[in-house]
Amino acid sequence: MPDSAGSIFDRLVNAAPPTASRAVFDTACVLGGSVAGLLAARVLSDFAERVVIIERDELGGPECSRSGTPHAQQLHVLLPAGARWMERWLKGFTDDVLSMGAIVGSTTATLTVMDGQRQELGDRDYRILCATRSLFESCARTSVLGLPNVSLLSARATGLQYREGAVCAVEYSDDRVAGKLETDFVVDAMGRSSRLSDWLNRGGFEQPRLERLAMPLNYATARFERRTAAADLEVVGSLATYSPGHAVDEVSIAAASVIENDQWIVALIGYEPDRPGRTIDQFRAASAKLPALFGEAVSGKPTRDVVTYHQAESRRRHFTNLHRFPARLVCVGDAVASFNPIYGQGMSSAALHASCLSSYLTNGADNDAAATDFFQLQEMVVDAAWTVSAGGDAARLDARDGK
Repeated sequence: MPDSAGSIFDRLVNAAPPTASRAVFDTACVLGGSVAGLLAARVLSDFAERVVIIERDELGGPECSRSGTPHAQQLHVLLPAGARWMERWLKGFTDDVLSMGAIVGSTTATLTVMDGQRQELGDRDYRILCATRSLFESCARTSVLGLPNVSLLSARATGLQYREGAVCAVEYSDDRVAGKLETDFVVDAMGRSSRLSDWLNRGGFEQPRLERLAMPLNYATARFERRTAAADLEVVGSLATYSPGHAVDEVSIAAASVIENDQWIVALIGYEPDRPGRTIDQFRAASAKLPALFGEAVSGKPTRDVVTYHQAESRRRHFTNLHRFPARLVCVGDAVASFNPIYGQGMSSAALHASCLSSYLTNGADNDAAATDFFQLQEMVVDAAWTVSAGGDAARLDARDGK
């Protein structure tokens, strides 16, 4: 009898690296050095003699965001399940981010407010890791690139080559020359703007169907000096949401969190046409009408200008039920599905995509056929995340528009 969806999902959320590595490929290639790409490379390190990550962005330390991630400077936290899954694939990851200044939040130190009313979270006690996206990604990158068979190629992937219906090489270019990397397996982790569909069309293969959910969101995020040590704060993070028609000074969603280097990071979010907090003065004025924590968080000296971000839609690419798709090729992360960042699904989903990849390769992948089994596993993960984030946004937009 086939395994139930519940048992399969349970296996994925409890997945861990295999106890013994076994070389299935000579060379595997990951397109993109995002968290999803790094975790895919970590998985492939157990199955390939050599793993090459091709990344176009200049990479810096924990205080530098990649130019290819425009949302990276917005507020991020790593929720409990995501942190556990990251730790399974990157042993020591939690200690690494804490040593770099990340802060641990808990149920009792988190304030959730809806339409001005505090929401009780029950007796559950869980830990939230609070830090910037760049710190999370930097620690993951250091861990993965520390593996002896993983390397980084600073270049832009420009296309794929095929042999007998399977990917056999990645074309790339850098500032000096165009090149080709022969490979036995490819992972697309190029994000929501992935060019894979164009490459597939060019190669005569079927393109995945792209599902779009219009979700015009305007983020404004700022950082401020934190005068009080995190250990002395009763609350280290807050989420305030407002039902359609109850927005506070153009703010529909607000979030605040302590982060490294004695800072607060605060995000104000409005649905189009609302654009909250475009200047520091506007930011502080809007925050003053929110729960008191927000006023405290923005009272210190700004440590950078307000950074805005517009996301017009959630996107999801459907890879199941394709009749002509290359063998030895899979996709992960935002290249498959990208959501409203406020739901905190990104890094958690990336970790589960890594579990799908490991399960697929461990259970005897047919490398001469399209990775249908992988995409079916991944679809269960994407369905769950899409229901939470895109479903929540759709309900909010429907209510706002009176549907």
